[in-house]
Amino acid sequence: MEKLIELDKKHFIHPTSSIQQQQEQGPKMIVEKGEGIYLTDTNGNVYIDAMSSLWNVNIGHGREELAEVAAEQMKKLAFSSTFSTFSHKPAILLAEKIASLAPEGLNAVFFTSGGSESNDTAIKLVRHYWRIQGKPEKRKIIGLGRAYHGVAAASTSATGIPEFWNMAGKMMVDIYHADNPYGNGKEKAIASLRAVIEREGPETVAAFIAEPIQGAGGVLIPPKEYLQEVRAICDEYGILYIADEVITGFGRTGKWFGIENFGVTPDVISFAKGVTSGYIQLGGVIVSDEIHNVLKEKSKGTLFHGYTYSGHPTATAVGLKNIEIMEKEGLVENSRKMGEVMLEGFKKIKKELDIVGEVRALGLLGAVELVADPETNKRFAPELQVAPKVIEALHQRGVICRAVTYEGTDIICFAPPLIMNEEQVNTMVERLHDAIKEVRESLSRVLQ
Repeated sequence: MEKLIELDKKHFIHPTSSIQQQQEQGPKMIVEKGEGIYLTDTNGNVYIDAMSSLWNVNIGHGREELAEVAAEQMKKLAFSSTFSTFSHKPAILLAEKIASLAPEGLNAVFFTSGGSESNDTAIKLVRHYWRIQGKPEKRKIIGLGRAYHGVAAASTSATGIPEFWNMAGKMMVDIYHADNPYGNGKEKAIASLRAVIEREGPETVAAFIAEPIQGAGGVLIPPKEYLQEVRAICDEYGILYIADEVITGFGRTGKWFGIENFGVTPDVISFAKGVTSGYIQLGGVIVSDEIHNVLKEKSKGTLFHGYTYSGHPTATAVGLKNIEIMEKEGLVENSRKMGEVMLEGFKKIKKELDIVGEVRALGLLGAVELVADPETNKRFAPELQVAPKVIEALHQRGVICRAVTYEGTDIICFAPPLIMNEEQVNTMVERLHDAIKEVRESLSRVLQ
């Protein structure tokens, strides 16, 4: 064990982690195995994986069916390029399947290896769409504050969390941000979007990009009418609408795609994570029939965009099996039902503990906010580290969860596997209650 810790510190640069913390304390935990909703570390400690690791292990850990289909595909055709119109059965069938699940009118799929690549692809495709129609000036992209779209060049720039820009600087120009409804309200957010469009000139704006629910920003669920008004504004100004479904796709919100909860049909959907439940790397972009028809008619010669693993045979075979399991076991509906149980648990905690502010959930995607005064929504001083302390208290109780502290917020996020049953949800909620209670009592002593 000590040798593994030293090797980790010496050789492994962790993503989205504190390098200093790693060097001082070693890895937080070394995971040995996963089964169902649980992870077990090398010391034998068992944890509820209340984040589905990175919002993605939708069908739970340890599903042998996916290992078996991957092995079968690898024996037959582990990899084959899909460049230059080469194709293979798993990619064709998965594209067809995804089109059958997507909102009406979105039927063509471009495959990537993950969410960052999917959003970069979406941005490049919409710019190409306008360029081949003689409108190369329509290339600006508008996103939202607190949005997260990934860490590739365009997706980092489209992300609305400054910490991700500060790491290496913004990677691309012509990407702008409007206010989101969180903390601003629907009317101000709509006015902000319209103002950005008018300022930049609608004739220069290619697309608006947003998550149906902002995940990494704190599980921020917008008013239903907000996204409907956004769709209307996009139509009014001739702007394409990209829905980033990397987190919200494939059952997470109790629908196959999160945007379905809001009565809106986008022009483009980006996806990843839940399409394979994280068992293998896969993402993609779904485009509308209108966009696909323009590409078929006017995109001449080679489309100079593609990744080595676009349409990877093993990944797409796993994706097909993953969706088959979700359908067979009714996991989208289970997400909806268990999400209601989870939300009721959050509401009960709010009634019992006076540092709990807004609670929210849609399917098995939810959040609990911690505030100094729920009546005024006054936040705790950032130096108190309230949310991180709750995360640590949860960890000690066998629950792996995530804190969001951007802009001084203290938010605890949840995205457990979609296989969760009511007893497991209640256990998770009970441990959350106890963790918040412990931190509340320690805060009372500090603030006296």
